[in-house]
Amino acid sequence: MRRLFTLLLLVAVNAATVLASAPAFDIKKLHLSWEVLDNNYQNKHVSLTSMVIANNGAQTMPAGGWKIYFNSSRNFIADAVSGNAKVLQVNGDLYSITPNEKMKEVKPGESIRIDYVCEAIVVNFTDAIEGPYFVWDADPAKGYSPGDFIIKPFNPTYPGLITPEILYNQNKIVQDIPASQLQKIIPTPVSYQENSGSFIVTNAITIVSDPLFAKEKAYFINGIEKLLGSKLKGGSTGKKIIFKKDTGLGAEAYTLNVTPNDITIAASTPAGLFYGIQSFKTAISASPWMKPQASIPVPCMSVKDEPRFPYRAVMLDVARNFQSKQQVLKLINLMGVYKMNTLHMHLTDDEGWRIEIPSLPELTAVGSKRGHTLDSKGFLPASHGSGPDFSNTAGTGFYTRADYMEILKYATERHITVLPEIETPGHARASIKAMDARYQRLMAAGDKAGAERNLLRDFNDKSDYRSVQYWNDNVIDVSLPSTYNYIETVVGDLVSIYKEAGAPLPAIHFGGDEVPAGVWEKSPAYLALKASNPAIQNTGDLWYYFYGRVNDILKKRNITLSGWEEMALRKTLVDGKSTYVPNPQFVGDKMQVDVWNNVLGDGQEDLAYKLANGGYKTVLTCVTNLYFDMANYKSWDEPGYYWGAFLGIDKFFSFIPYDYFKNADVDKNGQPINRNIFIGKQRLTDYGKTNIIGLQGALWAETVKSPERMDYMIFPKLIGLAERAWAKDPTWATERDTTKAREMYNADWSKFLNILGKRELPRLAYYNGGYNFRIPKPGVIMEDGKFKSNIQFPGMTIRYTTNGKEPDANSPVYEKPIPANGIVKFRAFDAKGRGGNVAEVQNKQDTAM
Repeated sequence: MRRLFTLLLLVAVNAATVLASAPAFDIKKLHLSWEVLDNNYQNKHVSLTSMVIANNGAQTMPAGGWKIYFNSSRNFIADAVSGNAKVLQVNGDLYSITPNEKMKEVKPGESIRIDYVCEAIVVNFTDAIEGPYFVWDADPAKGYSPGDFIIKPFNPTYPGLITPEILYNQNKIVQDIPASQLQKIIPTPVSYQENSGSFIVTNAITIVSDPLFAKEKAYFINGIEKLLGSKLKGGSTGKKIIFKKDTGLGAEAYTLNVTPNDITIAASTPAGLFYGIQSFKTAISASPWMKPQASIPVPCMSVKDEPRFPYRAVMLDVARNFQSKQQVLKLINLMGVYKMNTLHMHLTDDEGWRIEIPSLPELTAVGSKRGHTLDSKGFLPASHGSGPDFSNTAGTGFYTRADYMEILKYATERHITVLPEIETPGHARASIKAMDARYQRLMAAGDKAGAERNLLRDFNDKSDYRSVQYWNDNVIDVSLPSTYNYIETVVGDLVSIYKEAGAPLPAIHFGGDEVPAGVWEKSPAYLALKASNPAIQNTGDLWYYFYGRVNDILKKRNITLSGWEEMALRKTLVDGKSTYVPNPQFVGDKMQVDVWNNVLGDGQEDLAYKLANGGYKTVLTCVTNLYFDMANYKSWDEPGYYWGAFLGIDKFFSFIPYDYFKNADVDKNGQPINRNIFIGKQRLTDYGKTNIIGLQGALWAETVKSPERMDYMIFPKLIGLAERAWAKDPTWATERDTTKAREMYNADWSKFLNILGKRELPRLAYYNGGYNFRIPKPGVIMEDGKFKSNIQFPGMTIRYTTNGKEPDANSPVYEKPIPANGIVKFRAFDAKGRGGNVAEVQNKQDTAM
């Protein structure tokens, strides 16, 4: 009888399992689309948006038993306006849509829509939701991507919208300068004199080099042979290229002298010689990069040069969205060309851990993968549209030890230091969840001590918080002794990797930004530490305790502690109000701080100057001028965030490091600035100037999911960054007469844009396989019944169509105004025939009819 009961029970369980299994409906037959219905919904600063689910299959989609998950950086009102679903935040940027009893089934060929409200307006296409996927209630561990997902075009009418007419008027100040009159070297040298005549490079030249520059000589020969299309034979012409040691020059200084018979590059260090080689390369026209040439003319010139700032950096976020090793090498290559010397790699964050740490394999086994999970026990959840599985290479990936060493060696050959960033104590969800998994594995193996050794949170901590990116479990508990075991372990492995690669590791960046209010307050570990340590009176004191201990760990290894601005601040009261001041505790430790927060109108415009005046070695990473990931301007077709500024290449070029208030002209919304916001703000003192060690351009990668988008966001802005980091202060930066300063600026701006359009970008279209740099949209205006067009970069080709199709490389070239009949589309093309965004215009009288 007992056996029969058991058998009947098993049959019942199996039957229930079958009934509860996911429906045999093919999610791939669904077509999803997203659109904006009303960008001023109910006359509020919110948007009504819609997801449409179309059934392209032969089966009926059930009305319930499923959820849709998606990612978004925005907040939503929970109850759908359509009344058929609820939109709820899961954690971070992950949301769910759950149908209710009003949802209807979707028969073949039919569709349903879910209308919901976003608590902000939509500005550009990267505001759309990302990566929607389905999960059946009966199979909650598995996610299914739909057949496709599209974002429908939207024509917004918000204030500050940049139109083709506005672009035309902006471009009008750009003078067309003949290529022969353009400076041949960028960034601008300290002293530049172009002379008559040329040195002709052929494979018969001889290379003479001081032994100090053996590696640079090999680098030079490899590059020049590619341009010539043949190996160097040497000797037959008597013409020489000489690499000369000159101990009288500074560490990164060089001289370059070109005569018809020889080229001499002199420097005191290999780095200086390398920069001289880069100037030699940029002095050559773009032609050899397009196709090898047997003889290459180099204009005769005399150049003396050295950098303005010793620290010239690019920060690359590979944690939010991953970039391949090959793409990182491409960036390093071009950084070397424009004399940048530091690659700050943001390797870890809430959404990913991207470097192999052999001593803690869970960091990549768990932290480098994103897919559908609600507990993050085996991997991280979908973020930034990475979807339900590991196939998305932007969401899942990491650098093996060998990969990272290859990056280090490649960078070191180009005199670029790679600064690793390990985010702590906030932005640390990937590491926290990885160490949770390690804890569970070792506890299951009976190793309690090992399990607890690198734990990053107290399981009994009931603190309630939300980070800026909406995570509620992303902050390391700095009260735990195991936190410092973890840091010791990570630092030890990094030191080993750098040592084996033969790469310098002068500093490690430990983040420190955006730790939310409420953390640690209910942590038993914090309460125990507070009871035993008189220096800990509140959770604010944990900040100094934590970074003091991290600093001690690094000092033992002669490594400098680097971090974001919050690391160097102390919370205090002024007239009873909470404020931050430079923390005197760490001033003598030569810490390096990257300062991003100077959002115009938010009250911290002078923070970088406060810290520099207070004694901290400060790197300007200002969001107003140096963030690559900010959208170029307010337009639907321009990707990127815009919470800090709209930021085109002009913001990089116009940046004045010692007085960035001076050229501030618009606020974070792109509206004319009220200069009263600078009243009472600290100016940079002469002492403070000595603490500004350099500039850094930052690419945060939430919206950057491919190498093409990475190129688009960084280039050619990087050249503007290089100009400001290397070249001396231009005259317009210090001129007190505002009218004269503007005239000087406009002249320099025209020269710079002509150099880009006629020299640099034609080369970058082909150099190193070619870069997907941003090609600007043409400006267009209607005058006398005709459309006139211009472009930001003189030298680019504008093409147009009048048949409604998008212009391509075979469309007519714009040479004179076009009759304003119907819809006309204009598009700019680079030297390789690659096109940019389309400017579409129509005679307003036509639309009125």
